[in-house]
Amino acid sequence: MKSTMAESDISSSQSPGEIDHSFSRLASRPGFLIRRLHQINYAMLFEEFQSRKVTPIQYGVLSIVETQPSLDQTSLGKEIGLDRTTTADVVKRLVERGLLRREHHPDDKRMWQLFITQEGSEVIATLRDGMARAQERLLSPLRPAEQAMLMDLMTRLVEANPHYGSPMRAF
Repeated sequence: MKSTMAESDISSSQSPGEIDHSFSRLASRPGFLIRRLHQINYAMLFEEFQSRKVTPIQYGVLSIVETQPSLDQTSLGKEIGLDRTTTADVVKRLVERGLLRREHHPDDKRMWQLFITQEGSEVIATLRDGMARAQERLLSPLRPAEQAMLMDLMTRLVEANPHYGSPMRAF
């Protein structure tokens, strides 16, 4: 018989109403494991990127702007899943470092269009191998078929829940 999440919160050695505070209880929750895996992935990327003093979020922003020149700042935030304030802060730091350039949108001066600079492109090129190494390290405990399955399952979960992907949804 399949147990529900609520049932898995109670171990066989405890009385009804008693709370199990063990790690195994937390590890039975998909959200907890996803958050832990995100932390592990972030740490691996951070190790790879520290030589260029770029965070994984900054790398993501640079990668998106490189592939979508003239993208506006609001669309960038939606694309990467950041709120407006965080997006503005990340962009400001990358502009100050000379990795991105901002220009007012020709039709709407309230909007900023983003462009990667030559130095930004060089940073992305330098870090691309490190990003690939981090991803390989993350997935290395899995066989190739399991890696493909994990990617497929994660993609399906993300695509099935787009209305929860907005950073502003929580507010």
